[in-house]
Amino acid sequence: MSTPPNSPPGGVPPYDPKTQWRVYREQQRAAWRAQRDAWRAQRHAWKAGCASAYGPRVPSMVGPLILIGIGIVALLVLSGHIRASAFWDWYARWWPLLLIGAGLALLGEWTLDMKRPTPVRRTGSFVGLLILLAILGFGASGWHHMSPWLWQWNGDNGGFFGMPEHDNDMQVLNAAIPAGATVDIENPHGDISVTAGDGPDIQVQAHEEAFADSDSEARKIWNAVAPHLTVSGTAVLVKSDGNDKGKVNLTLTVPKTAKVTVNSGWDDVVAAGLGAGIDVTARGNIQLNSITGPVVAHFTNGRHDEFSAHDIQGDLTLQGDVNDITLSEIHGTVMQNGDIPGDVHMETISGPVHLHTSVTTLDVAQLPGDLTLDSDDLRVTEAEGSVHVTTHAKDVDLSQVYGDSTVEDRDGRISVEPAGSYNIEARNDKGDVEITLPPNTNATVDGHTRNGDIVDDYGLTVSGDEEKTVSGKIGSGGPTIQLTSDNGDLGIKKGPPFPPAPPAVPEAPATPKAPANAPHLRSQKALPAQPESQ
Repeated sequence: MSTPPNSPPGGVPPYDPKTQWRVYREQQRAAWRAQRDAWRAQRHAWKAGCASAYGPRVPSMVGPLILIGIGIVALLVLSGHIRASAFWDWYARWWPLLLIGAGLALLGEWTLDMKRPTPVRRTGSFVGLLILLAILGFGASGWHHMSPWLWQWNGDNGGFFGMPEHDNDMQVLNAAIPAGATVDIENPHGDISVTAGDGPDIQVQAHEEAFADSDSEARKIWNAVAPHLTVSGTAVLVKSDGNDKGKVNLTLTVPKTAKVTVNSGWDDVVAAGLGAGIDVTARGNIQLNSITGPVVAHFTNGRHDEFSAHDIQGDLTLQGDVNDITLSEIHGTVMQNGDIPGDVHMETISGPVHLHTSVTTLDVAQLPGDLTLDSDDLRVTEAEGSVHVTTHAKDVDLSQVYGDSTVEDRDGRISVEPAGSYNIEARNDKGDVEITLPPNTNATVDGHTRNGDIVDDYGLTVSGDEEKTVSGKIGSGGPTIQLTSDNGDLGIKKGPPFPPAPPAVPEAPATPKAPANAPHLRSQKALPAQPESQ
C-alpha cells in the first residue's frame, strides 16, 4: 500500500473526537472574540459621535442636593428638633414638592448648559432615588389617610396593632383667668369638649388612653399625652403633645367671656354655651350648640367629617372640604368654601347664605325655610330676597321664593316656583326648565329652546320648529322671565296662590342656654303637587 506524499512519520494519526471538539471550541471562541471586538469598536464609535454632537458628560447636582436634604432631615429627627410623626405627617401631604424642586433644579442646570460654548450632557443616578422617595410619599399618604380608621379600630378592638388599652383619669387642672381671655386648645389625638361656666376659672379634665404591653410603658405614654395649662396675661394655652400610641380626651369649662380656639387632630370637637365665639381647626366631627359670637371652622382633611351647628348668634364661616353639614337657627351670615361630597341641610338662617364648591355656587339673601343639597339635587324652600344658583349635573328646585331668581345648570332639571311677581332667569344646557307661577302673576316672558317642546298655561305666543320661542305678557307685564334650554323642554305652568311673605326671623336671646341634646331639626316641608310637562 502506498503512502501519501508529505505524510508525517508513522502515517496519518487516528481520528480523536476530543481533539476535534477542542479545535471546534477554539474556532467558536475566536469568532466570538472577533464579534465582541467589533461591537466594542462600534460602541466606541457611537460614543465618540455622541460626544462630538452633545458634548462631554457632566454630573448633575440634583442627586447630591437630595442626599444633603435627607441627611439634614434625619439629623433633625434624631436630635429631637423634629418629631418623626410630625415629619411624616408633613411629608404625606407635601412630598410632590420634592419632584417639583428636582425638576426646577434640572431646568436651571439645562439653562446654564445652554450658555456653555461647548454642549454637555448631564448624568446622575438620582432618578432611582426620586422613584424611591415617591414610593415613600405614596406610602406615607396612605398611612396618613388610614390613621383615622386605625384609631377607630383601636377603640373597637382594644388595642393599637393588638396591644391592650390602658386608661387613666388625670387630676383636674384649675386656674383663674381674666375676663375676655383667649383660650387656645391643642390636642392632636383625642376628643375635645368645651362648655361655658358661670365663674372666672378654667377647668380641664383629662381621660388618657394608652396602647401598650405593660403598665410602665403605659405610664410613659400617659406622661407624654398629659395636657399642660399655661396662663400668660389674657393668653391661656391648654396643650397636649400627643403620642402615636396614646390619646387624651379633654373636657374643659371656660368663662362665658372667653374666646376659644381649638386645634384638634383626628377626633371630635363639641362646644356649647360659649359667649365670645369659637375658631376650630379639626379633621374629625364638629358639633356646636348655642354659641354667641363669630364661629369659624377649618377642615383639614375632608375624610368623613360632619359639621353641625344649632342656635348660633353670629356669623358662621366654614373653610375646607367636609362631608356633611347640618345648620339650624343661625342668626348671622353663613359662608362656606370647599367641596361637600355628602349632604347639606340648613334651616332658619336669618342672614345671607353663600355656598361654594367645585360643582355648585349658591347665594340666598335669607333662608327662613330650609335648603337641601346632595350629589343629585339642590332644593330651596321658602327663601326671602334674591337667589342665585350656578351648578351642573343636579336637579335644581326653588319654591316659595320671595325675590328674584337666577339659575344656571346643565345636565339637570330646573324648577322655579316664585311666591309672587319677581324677575326670573333660568338657563339650562341639556335639561328641562319649568316655571310655576301664581295665578295673579304679572310678568313679561321671553323663552327659547332648541330640540325641545314648550308647554304654556297662559296663552303666550309660541313659534318655531326645531328651535322654538315663547314670548308675551302675563297679566299687565312687568318683571321679566327669561328661559333658555338646549336639548330640553320649557314649561310655564299656573300654580296655586301663595300667602304673603313670612315675617322676619325673630332674634334669639343674647345669652342662650346650651341645650342638653343634639340639635333637633324640623321635618322637611312638603312641596305642592306640580303638573307634569308634556
